[in-house]
Amino acid sequence: MKRVQELVDTALGRSDADLVLKNARVFNVFTGRFTTGDVAIVNGYIAGVGSYSGRKEIDGTGKFITPGFIDGHVHLESAMVSPAQFACAVVPSGTTTVIADPHEIANVAGLEGIRYMLKATEQLPLNVYMMLPSCVPATRLEHAGATLKAKELADFIHHPRILGLGEMMDYPGVLQKEAAIYEKIRLAEGKLVDGHAPGLTGRELTGYIAAGIRSDHECVTPEEATERLEQGMYVMLREGSAAHNLVKLLPAVNQYTVKRCLFATDDRHPADLIAEGHINHMVRLAIAAGADPAWVLQMATINVASYFRLDDLGAIAPGYRADLLVFDNLEEWRPVMVFKDGQLAAENGKSMFMNFFVDDKWVRNTLCLGELSRDKLRLPAHSSVARVIGLVPHQLVTEALELPVPVVRGEFVPDVSRDILKLVVWERHKGTGNVGVGLLQGLGLKRGAIASTIAHDSHNLVVVGTDDDAIMLAVKEIEHIQGGLVIAGDREILGTLPLPLTGLMTDRDIGEVQEKLAALHKIARSLGVKADYDPFMTLAFLSLPVIPALKLTDAGLIDVVNFQLMPVSVLSENIV
Repeated sequence: MKRVQELVDTALGRSDADLVLKNARVFNVFTGRFTTGDVAIVNGYIAGVGSYSGRKEIDGTGKFITPGFIDGHVHLESAMVSPAQFACAVVPSGTTTVIADPHEIANVAGLEGIRYMLKATEQLPLNVYMMLPSCVPATRLEHAGATLKAKELADFIHHPRILGLGEMMDYPGVLQKEAAIYEKIRLAEGKLVDGHAPGLTGRELTGYIAAGIRSDHECVTPEEATERLEQGMYVMLREGSAAHNLVKLLPAVNQYTVKRCLFATDDRHPADLIAEGHINHMVRLAIAAGADPAWVLQMATINVASYFRLDDLGAIAPGYRADLLVFDNLEEWRPVMVFKDGQLAAENGKSMFMNFFVDDKWVRNTLCLGELSRDKLRLPAHSSVARVIGLVPHQLVTEALELPVPVVRGEFVPDVSRDILKLVVWERHKGTGNVGVGLLQGLGLKRGAIASTIAHDSHNLVVVGTDDDAIMLAVKEIEHIQGGLVIAGDREILGTLPLPLTGLMTDRDIGEVQEKLAALHKIARSLGVKADYDPFMTLAFLSLPVIPALKLTDAGLIDVVNFQLMPVSVLSENIV
């Protein structure tokens, strides 16, 4: 609780502060300048910046202090670890606040997933605010673990850490005035609605914004960003593990637009969190690319807080929360001290807090595959030519290929010599027995199978393999570990990473998770997976039916451009 009268007394010099950071160069987000002074802290809030004394004092001579960094849009689940472990990874890098969208876990566990994320984040030395997931399931062409309508989301809308409605991915539904979409938008009245509108332009973009959608993190060109800024949107410059847009978007930032630009990571995986950091990595990248350091720091702090109406965050000024970063220099952007609410939370890259118990039984044992029948892997051939998903190096988009594929006993079969593999998406929430089967070219796998329950957006089980035996072996192992990552060889399991929390996360240490991930990647390379592809990240997006051109869900092969199911067989000729 903010003790206002004590803050006033300390600000006036009538009483000592609890803590004073002395003689440092302090960044002022309102003027864009560093000034030398003392930062006085009382009960977790800033009393003032100037000349102060305190019951405890830390000499900051030669050091630099900025507000804690804020991530404007992130899916915590993408780090593959519990929220507590996520905090252990990002707080030492200088992130003290995140705006999370629990979209991934909600697609698996519904309302229980949201409750778990709120409970698991309430005691952390990290401010975790949330936007309610707006699209569960993401599309009608796949089956998720839950369906969340406005009436279900209403249970959470008044929670003090819920700031509004998360990324509205169904922009066709917005433009077509679908009733269920507008019920959710009305639910968020008085709060915020985040956007997600890749490629949307012209009058369609205008209509989307007119519905009350105030931000977008899907821009990939400066022109897209500028068009949104011109119509009053906030633009989140994104730099995640899968999407690298930050540097390309910087030309859209100028003295007029900067206040409506902010940073977001969206998805950040363990290897990148450990090796590069979090928002501090974005600060480093942007400044190295020539952006004004003051603008960069504003986009990492006060701009995010202003958009989300977090009026006591993002600045070092009287009455603001004492979320502070102390740096030795302004080149590496690695804080030597991180203060959260005036308490030392991390020092020299190490967190100063311990894990804590959270009842997570509601998000365990979520895997329900139904009958594990090999017959479900059959891919009937009605011609000798098949539609094949073609991978594109370093891209989430795929090609829609039409290729001759071997047919054995009336079924399409993989052709390893031509890098054509079988791809399977197995519904794993309700035991419906729905299994989509297709073909994939480009990964390079020479033998075995790779399986994952991280499969955007519905997070069904996705498996790619050279033969049905290996695929079934991987499926059975996934069932045994109740979700995670698996690599199978010809007759044995070669490696696993169990993710028992909804098949998306583990409560293990993030360093341990990264070691296991690295080992799995090494195994995948030994089986032929090309260096152009992260095997698990590639699998994760092959079932996402909102990114062109072909994708596979448990419902079947999806023509994303026309948003419809397609047969695998190209009916240009018939088999006799």
